[in-house]
Amino acid sequence: MIPIRDVIPSRTTPVVTVSLIAFNVLVFLFQSSLSERGLDLFLRNFALVPADFSLVTVLTAMFLHAGFAHLAGNMLFLWIFGDNIEDRLGHGRFICFYVICGCAAAFAQTALDADSRIPMVGASGAIAGVMGAYLILFPHSRIVMLFPFPPIVFELPAVLFLVMWFAIQFLNGVGTLPVFGASELSGGVAFWAHVMGFAIGVVLVPIMRRRERMTVDWWDVPHKTADQEARRKLFS
Repeated sequence: MIPIRDVIPSRTTPVVTVSLIAFNVLVFLFQSSLSERGLDLFLRNFALVPADFSLVTVLTAMFLHAGFAHLAGNMLFLWIFGDNIEDRLGHGRFICFYVICGCAAAFAQTALDADSRIPMVGASGAIAGVMGAYLILFPHSRIVMLFPFPPIVFELPAVLFLVMWFAIQFLNGVGTLPVFGASELSGGVAFWAHVMGFAIGVVLVPIMRRRERMTVDWWDVPHKTADQEARRKLFS
C-alpha cells in the first residue's frame, strides 16, 4: 500500500516543505553525477558515521540519500504530512522543528550503534518527527492509499496509519538490537532514528505550535466596531 495524500488542505503555501524537497532532490542529482570514487569521498565527508561522530554530519546527512527509492519514499511522506505541520507551526518554527527532530533521530541511532562505520544518510528521522506531529495535530484526518495490484484507492484513518507505521519501526528496531544477536544494529535501516524522530515530534509539536488566530471578515468590522462603541458609551 502506498500513501498518496491526506485529506486536509493547507491554508498557506508550504514554502519550507517545497524548499526541503527541492534541496534534497538537487543534492541527490549532484550525488548521482559523481564517480564511484567521488561519491565515496563525498559520503565520507558528509554522511554520519557513528564511529567517527561529527556534529556537522548530523545535519548534512539529513540531505543525503542512498538511492532513488530512498529519496522518493522520504519526499513523498514529507509532501503528504509536511505542508499541514508547516501551516500550524509557521515557516520559521517548522524548519527549526524539522532540524531538531532530525538531529535527535541521528543522536539516538548513533548512541545505540556507536561503533558502526556504516554511513547513515537520509531525511527519514526528521520526517518521522513530522509524522509524529501530524498524529497529534490531525488525529481525525484520513490518508488516501493506493493498492497497486489491482489498482484500488481507499482511505485509512491517519491515526491507524501512523500508529501502525510507528509500531513497525519500533518492533523492527527491537528485533535488531545486539541482545538478539544482530550483527548490525540497523540492518541497513535506521529504525531507532525513526522511532526517536517520531517521539520527539509528538512531544515537541504542542510546545512549538502557533496559537490559532481568530479571523474576522472585513464586512463585519464596522458592525463590530460600532457595537463596541455603543457598549463603551452605555457603561461609561
